[in-house]
Amino acid sequence: MQMPPEGRNWDDLRAEMIARGHGDVDWRSGRTAVYVFNAGEDIHHVQQDAYGLFMSENGLGPLAFPSLAQMEKDVVSMALDLLHGPAGAAGAMTSGGTDSITMAMKAARDFARANGNPPSDHNIVLPRSAHLAFDKAAHLMDISVRRVPLKGDGSYEADPAAMAEAIDASTIMIVGSAPNFPHGIIDPIAALGEIANAKDVWLHVDACVGGYFAPFARMNGVPVPAFDFEVPGVRSMSADLHKYGYCAKGASTVLFRSEELYRHMPFSMRDWSGAPMKTPTLAGTRPGGAISAAWAVMNVLGVSGYREKQGIVCATREKIEAGVRALGFEILGKPQLGLVAFRHPEAETLALYSAIRARGWFTSFTAEPASLHLMLSPKHAEVADAYLADLAASLDAVRNGVSAPKVEARYS
Repeated sequence: MQMPPEGRNWDDLRAEMIARGHGDVDWRSGRTAVYVFNAGEDIHHVQQDAYGLFMSENGLGPLAFPSLAQMEKDVVSMALDLLHGPAGAAGAMTSGGTDSITMAMKAARDFARANGNPPSDHNIVLPRSAHLAFDKAAHLMDISVRRVPLKGDGSYEADPAAMAEAIDASTIMIVGSAPNFPHGIIDPIAALGEIANAKDVWLHVDACVGGYFAPFARMNGVPVPAFDFEVPGVRSMSADLHKYGYCAKGASTVLFRSEELYRHMPFSMRDWSGAPMKTPTLAGTRPGGAISAAWAVMNVLGVSGYREKQGIVCATREKIEAGVRALGFEILGKPQLGLVAFRHPEAETLALYSAIRARGWFTSFTAEPASLHLMLSPKHAEVADAYLADLAASLDAVRNGVSAPKVEARYS
C-alpha cells in the first residue's frame, strides 16, 4: 500500500476498517477464550471513554501532566494494598506483562551488581511452566535461564526442592507463577519464599494473570494459597491490569517490596546534549489513555465489582470442568482462577483444536502435555453451554475420523 496522494473521506475509511475486522475472531459474542478479557459492554464503554479523555497526554511527562502522574500513583497504591504490599512498597505501570517482567529482572540484575554479584555469569531459576517473557528478558540482558522440571505428582506445580538445587552464587532471581499460563496452576509461593530467604535470592512472582483475580477469588471463599507480598521472601511481582483487571490494553503493574528495591528499576541519564531524562519503565513515551482507563475501571468496579466478575468466572470454570469431565476429558491439576487446561485420552489435541475452531471458537492449547486451554472471562458464562455442545460434537467428529479444515495452531 502507498499513501494516497490526497486524503480520503473518514466515513469511507471507517467503513473499510470495520469491514476489515469481519475476518477477525468474534470476541464480542464470547466465542474467544484468549487475548481478550470481556467483562461486558458497560466496562468496555468505560475503557473507551476514559482512554479517549487522556489519549493525547503522555505519561513520560509527569510535570506536564500531573493528572496522569497521580492516577498512576493511585493505581499502584490500589495494587499494593490488594497484594499485601508493606509500608514503603513501590511500583509503576508498564505496557504489559513482558514489560513488567523485563523491568523486574533489570532491577534484580542491578541489585545484584550493587551488592557484589559479578555480572559475567548471572542466571535465573524458574519452573518449566514459567512464561517465556523471562527468556526474552534474559536474552536482552545476556542472563542464563535455568528451567527446572515441574513436580512429578500431576499437580503441575513448580518443584521448590529442585529449584533450590539449581540455585548458585550467580543466581539473581527465582520465579514462581500465580498462576502459570499453560495450566492455570498457582505455584507453591510460600515454599519458594522460604528458599529465597534461606539463600538470600530475589523471588519474583509472575501474577500477570492472577494478580487482579486471586485476591477477589479468595474474598469469595476460594482457598487461594499465599502468593503475594504476604510471603516474606517475595521481592517483586508483575500483575496485568489489561487481563483480569479488565482495563484497556496495554496496562500492567510491576511492584516491589521496598523503595530500595524499586530504585534499581528506572533508567536515568544526563550525559548527553539534551535535558536529563529518567524513565521508570522500558518505554519512554507512555500512552496516557492506558493509565486513565486503568484508573477509571478500577474505580468503577471497586472491590464489590471485581468480586462479582471473578465469581462469575470461577463459576463458569467449574461448569466447564464438570462438562468436559462428563465428556471424558482430564483436567490438568486443580485450577482455582480463570484458566483451565484439559485433554482427552482418545482424541488428539490439535485435531480437537481444529474441530472446535471450525465451529467458530478461537481458543488456545498447551504443549506440555498436549491439551486444550481456555482463559475465561465473565462473558463466557453466557456461552458455556454452547461451547460444551460444540466440544462434544467436535469430539465425536474426531473419534469418527471426520477431518475439520486445518488451522494454523499458534501459541498465545
